[in-house]
Amino acid sequence: MKLDPTQMADWQIAEAAEENIKPIQQIGEKLGLQEGELIPMGRNVAKIDYTKTWNRVKDLPVGKYVDVTAITPTPLGEGKTTTSMGLVEGLGVIGKKSVGAIRQPSSGPTFNIKGSAAGGGLAQCIPLAPFSLGLTGDIDAITNAHNLAMVALTARMQHERNYDDERLKKIGIKRLDVDPDRVQLKWAMDFCAQSLRNITIGKGGKMDGYEMESGFQISVSSEIMAILAVANSLGDMRERIGKMVVAYSRSGAEVTTADLEVDGAMTALMVEALNPNLLQTIEGNPVFVHAGPFANIAIGQSSVIADMLGIRMGEYLVTESGFAADIGFEKFWNLKCRYSGLKPDAVVIVATVRALKMHGGGSEVKPGKPLDSAYTEENLELLEKGCSNLIAHIEIVKKSGANPVVCINGFYTDTPAEHELLRRIAEESGARCAVSEHWLKGGEGAVELAEAVVAACEEEHHFEHLYALDLPLKERVEKIAIEIYGAEGVDWSAEAEKKINLFQNDPEAAQMGMCMVKTHLSLSHDPDFKGAPKGWRLPIRDVLIYKGAGFVVPVAGAIKLLPGTGSNPGFRQIDVDVDTGKVTGLF
Repeated sequence: MKLDPTQMADWQIAEAAEENIKPIQQIGEKLGLQEGELIPMGRNVAKIDYTKTWNRVKDLPVGKYVDVTAITPTPLGEGKTTTSMGLVEGLGVIGKKSVGAIRQPSSGPTFNIKGSAAGGGLAQCIPLAPFSLGLTGDIDAITNAHNLAMVALTARMQHERNYDDERLKKIGIKRLDVDPDRVQLKWAMDFCAQSLRNITIGKGGKMDGYEMESGFQISVSSEIMAILAVANSLGDMRERIGKMVVAYSRSGAEVTTADLEVDGAMTALMVEALNPNLLQTIEGNPVFVHAGPFANIAIGQSSVIADMLGIRMGEYLVTESGFAADIGFEKFWNLKCRYSGLKPDAVVIVATVRALKMHGGGSEVKPGKPLDSAYTEENLELLEKGCSNLIAHIEIVKKSGANPVVCINGFYTDTPAEHELLRRIAEESGARCAVSEHWLKGGEGAVELAEAVVAACEEEHHFEHLYALDLPLKERVEKIAIEIYGAEGVDWSAEAEKKINLFQNDPEAAQMGMCMVKTHLSLSHDPDFKGAPKGWRLPIRDVLIYKGAGFVVPVAGAIKLLPGTGSNPGFRQIDVDVDTGKVTGLF
């Protein structure tokens, strides 16, 4: 059956491709996995026993490391995962042993507006339904471990209220005296449910819990997800989970999961989740799927573990950073690469004509609404104005010392003149550039991109982190704001300044990485500021701390830890064929 993306929905392409899907054991053999290292989770999905495999491959030479990032996207996304899958396929076409590493999708976007993030067209990760609908349960494990911490905290608060010190002493409990106004966690669920952002819990009598204000956050924003992304062993994950700060006492002391004696049980829920998942592209290339999204409020990277394995099992490892270079790549550069010790040989910046026209002043792009004709007809003037955003992202990558490659993710409505304009501007800005038609043609359509990436990987590069960990925390925030986002400076709220100074005086916190929180829809904190905005200052309204993950987390603007479901969500299109059991309508 000929697969035609212009005539078929992504789920239909995936369904048709899955008729010829390779058994997961063959994909494991392609990676060189040995007996006992592959843990089948059905015919077409598996986990890899990380500890056993790592002990065998850790001394093998590493391949080339390629990160895929993007320009500032429209709300529709610009195809990073599609490009990642297409590049893996394209490298395979030109004879390279290529491996992909992407994040597991969250059910929130899958059932909402953005979709499952499996890629699209002929550049997809399959099987689509398992990939999109829970996979092997890693996010469920994170949800349960996170909520177990909340159960331990709220139960402890109730018992400390109801029991005197003598009774607590008899059952071996030390009074923590938690301040109900300084609880740092919310409950977790992996859906977009705005009505649960702010709730009151514990209503009823004294046996019904501790009454206080609470709420929910999406599971993939949990610190446990960040820990899964950066941990390098079960022991490392166990130690990090024990350091999670869940609240503060009335005297200002940290209350951790270790204080609640729940860290061991939380880790027990996460043991299997530590093992990365193995799937494949439509063309049968291996793909590691591990950790989760939401780089605007979390790290948003595939796991260190997946990358450490994949780069030793292939000639080229293609990994993906969430959102654009100012957010996802910046965290890859200054957080993930610190944890893994790996350095990218090339960085792909995905750009689309559509997004750059928006940055040039095009009308608002909204999911579910038809695009203005300016986006589907040639408009070189609008496109050139928007290229300020592309140039800004090229400069971000160059600042790291990595070699940038601009991938023009071609849409069939683009014109040759538009592509030529983008190519000229990218090359004048110091980047290689390739037009890629992976969505339409799969690996064959990504050959030009694959060859550009191979050339970039062979070129000399000098990757260095943006800041040293001994640079004061406030100065790091200002450095990121000015040098990466293009701000003129930083404005601190009184609360944020108090917290950042407090963390600076904590020797452990002062040496942690910086995980910035801001909108993904602009280089700035304001999603309405398009292009490469000038003359603005970055407002920091709060600062959080993720001691388990090892992050200080400055919050710019109003970011919701629990997104809302839109008026035309994707779940309206998803169904099941009752005769075959196949899922339809995923995107």
